[in-house]
Amino acid sequence: MTDNHSSNAYTEEEKVEKEKAPSTAPKSRGRAGHWILTAVIAVCAFSGGILARHFSLDPQLRTLLSVKKRIQQSYYQEITDEAFYRVLFDAVNGDLLDDYSGYMTAQEFAQTQATAKGQQSGLGLIVTTLDGDGNPQMLISRVCGNSPAEAAGVREGEKIVAFGASETSLTESEVFDEFAAFLAAQNAGETFFVKLQSGTQSRVIPLHTAEYIESYVSYRTHDKAYGFSGENADVLTEKGEPLSVLDHETAYIRLRQFNGGAASEFAKAMELFKSQGKKNLVLDLRGNGGGYMDILQQIASYFCKNSNEKKPVIAIADYGESKQSFEANGNYYYDYFKADSKICVLADENTASASECLIGCMYDYGALALENVCLFGNAEEARTFGKGIMQSTYSLGLFSSDALKLTTATIHWPKSNRCIHGVGITTADGAKCAPKNAAQDKEIQAAIALLFS
Repeated sequence: MTDNHSSNAYTEEEKVEKEKAPSTAPKSRGRAGHWILTAVIAVCAFSGGILARHFSLDPQLRTLLSVKKRIQQSYYQEITDEAFYRVLFDAVNGDLLDDYSGYMTAQEFAQTQATAKGQQSGLGLIVTTLDGDGNPQMLISRVCGNSPAEAAGVREGEKIVAFGASETSLTESEVFDEFAAFLAAQNAGETFFVKLQSGTQSRVIPLHTAEYIESYVSYRTHDKAYGFSGENADVLTEKGEPLSVLDHETAYIRLRQFNGGAASEFAKAMELFKSQGKKNLVLDLRGNGGGYMDILQQIASYFCKNSNEKKPVIAIADYGESKQSFEANGNYYYDYFKADSKICVLADENTASASECLIGCMYDYGALALENVCLFGNAEEARTFGKGIMQSTYSLGLFSSDALKLTTATIHWPKSNRCIHGVGITTADGAKCAPKNAAQDKEIQAAIALLFS
């Protein structure tokens, strides 16, 4: 879960009025002495400023700068400023902070900002690279919406088992690093081929890499399927496979991340839900690792059932010395659902952060019973990820493009004040559990049969 902040250090420049020189400069010893004295004072002031700045540093920082200077003067190999500081920042990211915090270079920060807007580049595939026994594989666990892979018809649950420049020159391999090296050698838009396998069935399809805007929401009923396409991933069109296991009153929405245009996509999906006269909803949060609080605030607006507030509190951030309440953008539950509507949630070990917070909001306001949550795997171990903390990102200066992301608060459910960090949502909370299945639709079908039995 990320709360975006921008913290810049500004330096206020002092304006110094320069004394106007006279129209004629008298050539006198006294005047020359005046300029010499002024120059000496200026030099002393400048030197004094440097010394003052030096001694204002922590002793450890002064020592560090001395070590750096001596290394660069005397070490037998050249150590650049970039190499020296890269090691220090790696140490900050590796040992000093938690897994969610760290320093970002200008390039890394720019990439993070692009991803937050849904801007992606590549195939649009996320793969699991090892099987349960530690053997290499390329199991497709996610096909990104509006990506080249989705357009080519790649399906979750398939495996990449070969690849090559043509259909007749495929290299048999399930090692991800080898496939990644092959991809790196391809130009954007250049066609190549992959062999996909599902069970005993296999097929070879053309693919290419490209830049694209990712979509995060898909919508399915018993006889229709919809997703988002187009240059900005904002056009809701029929695509994908219907979910025949659903009854005529129930719709299914997959929400993959709280990024990019997820909030507007979700709003369009809910308008379709309403126009079709659907009553019940299956919300799929499997693999949803969270995202941004402002998107959560918009999506949570549909699920604050028992609140009379126009903008109910949907989460509370505890910073230790202070707290902050995050409010929904509105309260739309009864515009879309009925009093007896049933809402179910699918979740797994990768359902984290904003997703868990949304589940907590739905539960606290009575839109969701935890026995209507379905987890996957072994019933004694199945749970959501358990990330109940929030990060804030700070830019590091007016003239700097790098940034620092820090864990700044624990996140609590709005009414029960529960924080699920390190615990997650489990079957002990009443959640049901269905078997895992690499074939995504079979997993969904098993969960729906369990939840609506």
